[in-house]
Amino acid sequence: SHELRTPLTVLAGYLEAFLANAESLSPRWLRALQQMDAQTGRMNNLVNDLLLLSRLENENVQQEPQRINVNALLGQIRNEAIAVGLEKHHDITLECDATVSLMGLESNLRSAFSNLVTNAVKYTPAHGRIRIRWWADDKHAYFSVSDNGIGIDAHHIPRLTERFYRADAARSTATGGTGLGLAIVKHVLLQHHAHLDISSTPGKGSTFTCVFPAAIVVR
Repeated sequence: SHELRTPLTVLAGYLEAFLANAESLSPRWLRALQQMDAQTGRMNNLVNDLLLLSRLENENVQQEPQRINVNALLGQIRNEAIAVGLEKHHDITLECDATVSLMGLESNLRSAFSNLVTNAVKYTPAHGRIRIRWWADDKHAYFSVSDNGIGIDAHHIPRLTERFYRADAARSTATGGTGLGLAIVKHVLLQHHAHLDISSTPGKGSTFTCVFPAAIVVR
């Protein structure tokens, strides 16, 4: 972790200093520095996601699950999604059964839920709709994120949770994704004896649903 982060921190620091004096730079150099800054940020995100995924895959110490206020957690994630996609003017709604809580590892579940919502923001065009839901029945609890974005061809769906798998490499690169988000979601759900269901129609949108067993649901 230290060996990967240190050079990125140095690069980011110098780039920030250069860009703070942007008015003294020629347009040619300003554009180059802005691109370098963006790619340094993307590399930093990749390092963070790799380290998180490595921890999830190799975590031997059993952590004590805590009761999670899912309603409050999803409210925070929705607000973050609105801020991230501010220029796209998405309609992001949250439907949450506040009486349903979950026993689990909050930081890991936050990563999983946030990844799914962030993906919807990335792949939904401006003025699109994103619907976040949390509810339960007698057998399971469900967290779902639906959008009316670009959708995914059916033959890609079984492989989406693989590391670095891209349904559309060019489009994924353009959005700045690391290709690890859904792999992180899969491993977090495995920790909680849960699974991910994916349904999608190209050109109409996608729905990602996390299905949790009744054993960890609290009412």
